[in-house]
Amino acid sequence: MNKFIRIDMTSLKVSTEEVPAKYAGLGGRALTSNFIADEVKPTCHALGKNNKIIFAPGLLSGTSAPNSGRLSVGAKSPLTGTIKESNTGGSFSQKMAKMGIKALVIEGMPTDDKFYVIKVDVNGVTIDEAPTEIIGGCGNYEAIKILSEKYGEKVGVGITGPAGEHRLPSANISFKDPEGNIRSAGRGGLGAVLGSKKIKAVVIDDTGAAKVSIADPEKFKAASKVFAKALLDHPVAGQGLAAYGTNVLVNILNEAGGLPANNFTAGRIEHNDNISGETLNATITERGGEGKVSHGCHAGCVIRCSQWYPDKDGKYITSGFEYETIWGLGADAGIQNLDDIAYCDREMDDIGIDSIETAVAIATAMEGGLLPWGDGKAALEAIKEIRKPTPLGRLIGSGTAVVGKACGLYRTPVVKDQAIPAYDPRPIKGIGLTYATTPMGADHTAGYCISGNILKIGADIDPLKKEGQIEYSRAMQIGTAAVDSTGMCLFVYFGVADNPGGYQALIDMINAQYGINLTSEDVDKLGESVLKVERKFNKAAGFTNAHDRLPEFFEYEPCPPHNAVWDFTPEEIDQVYNFENEDNE
Repeated sequence: MNKFIRIDMTSLKVSTEEVPAKYAGLGGRALTSNFIADEVKPTCHALGKNNKIIFAPGLLSGTSAPNSGRLSVGAKSPLTGTIKESNTGGSFSQKMAKMGIKALVIEGMPTDDKFYVIKVDVNGVTIDEAPTEIIGGCGNYEAIKILSEKYGEKVGVGITGPAGEHRLPSANISFKDPEGNIRSAGRGGLGAVLGSKKIKAVVIDDTGAAKVSIADPEKFKAASKVFAKALLDHPVAGQGLAAYGTNVLVNILNEAGGLPANNFTAGRIEHNDNISGETLNATITERGGEGKVSHGCHAGCVIRCSQWYPDKDGKYITSGFEYETIWGLGADAGIQNLDDIAYCDREMDDIGIDSIETAVAIATAMEGGLLPWGDGKAALEAIKEIRKPTPLGRLIGSGTAVVGKACGLYRTPVVKDQAIPAYDPRPIKGIGLTYATTPMGADHTAGYCISGNILKIGADIDPLKKEGQIEYSRAMQIGTAAVDSTGMCLFVYFGVADNPGGYQALIDMINAQYGINLTSEDVDKLGESVLKVERKFNKAAGFTNAHDRLPEFFEYEPCPPHNAVWDFTPEEIDQVYNFENEDNE
């Protein structure tokens, strides 16, 4: 990948440069975070002219490496005010890599009030005025269909929906998957950044592009085979996720007492069977039609944790029906009907809004008296109001922190204004440290301590005790930052965590592709360096260790059934990042 494309929306000019030397060995999150730290003023307004947004495939994107189709998107977040990397499946990343595009940067703001479509193909970049029919409330499903008809059925599309057009802080960027449905770079409001630059969509057409070059094809092929076997042989990566999706976690977390319920007032629910992964599987199987129990979100995915969820007549409702969304609406907001949750999920995809942030915002709105508890129909109507948007729609679309303030609540589950996801930090203490300290705001994927605390993959640490959690959260955050830089799906961790040969195969694929000799220590150093850059940006933006804290109510409200509280001291929490000043010592 040797092209570094910049699109200036102020002048509507495009420049294609050689990749700057300092970015040559970086991909995915490592590239997006270093770039944002280098070129974006930390104190700028995220929706102003000085913010920039960057799309970058990972180091292995575009190759035949299993599960290497993730795309990283970076910018300063309008939700958190921090640096942000959000990643997604779909076909966009692989097309960028095959076209030799290391990064696509969008900067500036147009002087007029038009929305634009950026088209990237092997001949260059064009900036077209967006078709009027996809502006002003058109859903993402229809807009992607129109853009595919205009530019070609096989093009990749990244699009900001109505929520992004309105620059709401929870707006995501939606990406067309191989079947024309939707995947999302969900967290942090990067759809609002795209909307602020008046970009309705970025279309990418790799027709005529060559294959990604591999320095040592035979070595790559051999390593890829070992890596794929490691994924498929693992009971979670190779079997559990394909059968039940990520929603396999509902029953597991409920049994563990760490499934946040009714706006984080309990860790267990009674209606778990209504919304579990097992029920999801049985419902799809029974209804048949367009339903699919297992589906890959990008070409080359062997884990296949996605699915197509159909209605009672077998007609597609939604796909990528994730645990966090089902938890947020089903347990945290108390909605007991899986179909109601599915229609909410589809609507959130269609308007382009983060389904975690919005689900927790709805649960918070229920506690605040704006919506009735457990009412799926009322939740769906509230989500639909984001499309217009009405005052309630703007409130919900602004995220959990804003809803909590508007309702006068002290029980608002956020860190750095981003909603806490689907694992209660009191009975699962490792994930609480990740929520508190990650540069991204509360984010389970930034250091997935559920692996060692609950699933016992890669570690076996008592989730109710503090011992070992600081070191574990640190290691998981470092490892995740490195994996996010490869273009790999985070779930590959399950297959390699207890399989040294599988992990080495991942490194061998990178070495074979680029003709280098990375070691596992080099990979760890890469992860550390990414986190240091991100933390440095946040500090320059005004964040201190005092922002690395969970909401106070976790300290004095016991979470049943274990009645655990959050009991890490500030000094202990700060030890997670004890390495960040090593270069200055």
